[in-house]
Amino acid sequence: MPAHERRNALIDATLAAIREHGRTPSTRQIAEAAGVAEGTIFRAFASKDELLDAAIARAFDPEPLEQALCEITVDLPLRERLIALVALLQERFSAVFGLMAALGMTAPPSEHLNRSRTPERHQALSTDIVDLVRPDADRFRVAPEQLVTYLRLLTFSGSHPEITHGTLLKPDEIVDIVLGGVLIDRDSEGAP
Repeated sequence: MPAHERRNALIDATLAAIREHGRTPSTRQIAEAAGVAEGTIFRAFASKDELLDAAIARAFDPEPLEQALCEITVDLPLRERLIALVALLQERFSAVFGLMAALGMTAPPSEHLNRSRTPERHQALSTDIVDLVRPDADRFRVAPEQLVTYLRLLTFSGSHPEITHGTLLKPDEIVDIVLGGVLIDRDSEGAP
């Protein structure tokens, strides 16, 4: 297996081991999760800490979300478009919340572990999300940016196991709540 593939497999296995075993999985547990010998870890990474840092950085990297957003087209009806968006955001939030809980974190990682989350990249992601709703702007009582803010806030809180007491909101529930509050003509999308 090429070195970059081995590193990626070990990072994925480390994330799985963290979720299963908590804050500090042993190198043996990581190796078992990856299906490799323990020594393989140290041929790919200088230390266990370097591997853990790489795993945390991967978990917080927004690139998979950015790529998945590109697959949602504005050709979809508004409600379907928003449900697809919320499902992606909810998947991301749930994965991050689970990892943070397993690591005992109360906040995202420091900048050295979270280099990919720059203000420019965050703004570009926000713009991409707003662009998904902008074609329907004339149907809203608020600006598209405000609609997206409502959607992200409700998705964040509705996806957090502590805030929801373990009963997460479903994507269609979140969308219906937001659309019911911002659409001028509420019946056109079937929202309550």
